[in-house]
Amino acid sequence: QISKMFGTVVVGVGIAGLARIRDLMNPMPSSPSEHLKLFGFVSRRSFGNINEAKQISLEDALRNKDIHAAFISTENRSHEETIRMFLEAGKHVLVEYPMALSAKAAHELWEMAEQKDKILHVEHIELLTEEYKQLKKEVAGKDLVKGTLHFTGSVLDENKSGFPAFSGIARLTWLIDLFGDLTVTSATREKQKDKNYSRMTVHFQTANKKPLTWIEERGPGMRREKKINFCFTSGCLENFPEAPRSSVGLFMQDQNLFAKKLLGQVSKEELAAEKWRILRCLDLAEVIQQYCEEPEKIYS
Repeated sequence: QISKMFGTVVVGVGIAGLARIRDLMNPMPSSPSEHLKLFGFVSRRSFGNINEAKQISLEDALRNKDIHAAFISTENRSHEETIRMFLEAGKHVLVEYPMALSAKAAHELWEMAEQKDKILHVEHIELLTEEYKQLKKEVAGKDLVKGTLHFTGSVLDENKSGFPAFSGIARLTWLIDLFGDLTVTSATREKQKDKNYSRMTVHFQTANKKPLTWIEERGPGMRREKKINFCFTSGCLENFPEAPRSSVGLFMQDQNLFAKKLLGQVSKEELAAEKWRILRCLDLAEVIQQYCEEPEKIYS
């Protein structure tokens, strides 16, 4: 059995891109990641080499037949265009969330990947944290009465990262993964330009008509933190359950999952469920943005 190798390129070398380069150069022994071979990286800035990885041009990355897959770690705003280029060039794609800043673009890109028979994988390390895995176990089988997920963090440049419902889609993904499909009942956004402060408040209903609230709050010096308050018929959960530290880094776990997909080791059911979840969250993010941006309704 000749072991199948997939040549890869990393596009964008911010924090995630550098983590990708490191993990591709040091795959976990005996893991699916051993089937990925880093060819080089693409960046608008000039680096030369990073460790042993060499910088190549975007044109080379798209043209080179030895590159089968691209890891896209650019700013959110350029995900859509970059995914499109690599899919058009017949490459598999791994992209950091959110895959696009509009639902329409996301659906189009997904269709394109399917037409070209390529894997389009969206990184969701927020589902891979030990903290989250413990939370999911804790919530399983309980009856929700109401809940809130409140995120705080430092200021983001919205021109690059998009509307908060998209840049913060990790939180929405948690809620959908924990409580199933949701409907947006209302959403508002408060901005204080002079203070560089922003707070988005979204109200959802679960399929059983139970209320969930998501608050995404950002301002200068705000600590990156998630607070939960989930109330069930059996009682309330206000703190994250204790979780062990994982021995495998989050990007490496994600890379292994991508490699498994390339090797055809992920079931159709799992792939379909993941596709539904990703596109559903992007659809909801767009609905939230529309609610927040529509002019105040005036009742006469």
